[in-house]
Amino acid sequence: MTKAAALAFLLAGLCYTAWAPLQFLNPQVDRSLSYLSELAAVDQPWSWLVRCADVLAGAACLAGVALAPDERPGGAGAAGWLGLALFGTMTVLDAGVFPLDCAVLSDPSCAAAEAAGRLSVSHTVHAAVSSLALAGAGLSLVALPVSALRRRRLLPLGYGGAVLAVLMAAATAWTLTLVAEAEEGVPGVPVGLAQRLQVGVVTLWLLLAGAALWRDRTRVVPQRSHVLLQGTGTPPVVICAGMAGAWFHWDRVAEDLRSDHLVIRFDRPGLGLSSGHPGPPSLAEEAGRIAALARRPIVVGHSVAAFHAEAFARLNPGGVAGLVLVDPSCERPAGRGDGTRAAQGAAQGAAQGAARGAVRGAVQRALPALGGTFGATALARLVLPPAHRLLMGPHEEAGLVYGRGRVLAAALAEWLAYPEMAAELDELRRARPLPPVPVVVLSAGSGDACHRDLARLLGARLVPLADSGHEVQLDRPEAVAEAVRTLDIPRDTPPVAGH
Repeated sequence: MTKAAALAFLLAGLCYTAWAPLQFLNPQVDRSLSYLSELAAVDQPWSWLVRCADVLAGAACLAGVALAPDERPGGAGAAGWLGLALFGTMTVLDAGVFPLDCAVLSDPSCAAAEAAGRLSVSHTVHAAVSSLALAGAGLSLVALPVSALRRRRLLPLGYGGAVLAVLMAAATAWTLTLVAEAEEGVPGVPVGLAQRLQVGVVTLWLLLAGAALWRDRTRVVPQRSHVLLQGTGTPPVVICAGMAGAWFHWDRVAEDLRSDHLVIRFDRPGLGLSSGHPGPPSLAEEAGRIAALARRPIVVGHSVAAFHAEAFARLNPGGVAGLVLVDPSCERPAGRGDGTRAAQGAAQGAAQGAARGAVRGAVQRALPALGGTFGATALARLVLPPAHRLLMGPHEEAGLVYGRGRVLAAALAEWLAYPEMAAELDELRRARPLPPVPVVVLSAGSGDACHRDLARLLGARLVPLADSGHEVQLDRPEAVAEAVRTLDIPRDTPPVAGH
């Protein structure tokens, strides 16, 4: 995505400088005395071409901001990228929605109409929108260099941006002084030259952003896995959080069990404090992850992680002590609406299902790269912490964890992979028998027929929890701990593997 962001900023810079050659197509607009935006006035020749170039520049700038590789931008970085986003948005509005009606400084009749208030709302709003665009560019020229120099990353933005920020300040001061003189009726004021200098600085800034990102495109981000071990005792207990879950949701369960078990919590790639995921998740991969954590553990799997726990048991029949499935997902693969597995009599329906699967696969492959972008981080900060408070309640770690783009991307990847994981588990059930280990199914709510069927399939003890919602680990943590303790397992299991 870094390469795409670089190309977007380079395109934005090239489009934003289109006025340089296009101004020679309209000699009626004086190049030294008139506003640059007069070239895009509705009544001017070739104005449509000028406006199209500016709209494309603004849209490309927005794309560059969204794809910029900055998962943890900090205050200055966030302000800088948001400044460029403001510039891009206002540039699109300035040229595409609120162009000038006519050339004010080049056409005396237009100036008279403006003074008499006979021009459109678009013409009136144009000045404010244009000022906001330049303000956004100016903010980014100050904030992004500060961020780059503090973090020692994208240093061309730091050093080059500092120089351009000084030029921008001088050009802005000059422009404002000349605009004031022009409004007082001073003849021959070169407002056009000053404004063109401003726009030229912004153009160089966009091109510099593209060049800096292009240089940074091969940067490798180190991978990090977050694993938390607490307590002592055998057999060890490995806790697998549900879809988009994090280690801290299981604090109370771990605190209860740590007195007589080694409790192992971990975050799957991209979730919690673990770094990004290389591709779509699978049950085989998740089973291997559990196997690397402990020898013969009790595996606690919540929601979709019950798929992971059961797959681990079937793939490692001698390496599991027992299972506790906490309000597990148990949808049948064919019932998930996945067109590639649903029974479809018509060839057209099969083709549509294959097309949906192809699209889903393409999105899944793109998500790891998208998760590290500033756009994903901004969206995550806007959406995920409020959603977490609504669904799971407040927690001091929630803002840190769920304000990251990679968490949003990993959660989407798990949701998209659900049909494939359900199908994978269905195939495992046919090919690999469940080893003779004790299994408990904790079923939240008033009763679930699917959980009853699952308990019969696995030979499990079904424990209904009528007073609990889906997040049993938060509503009834003691029930999870009790289910672990009531498994009939000898306590001579070797603990952690390979740590």
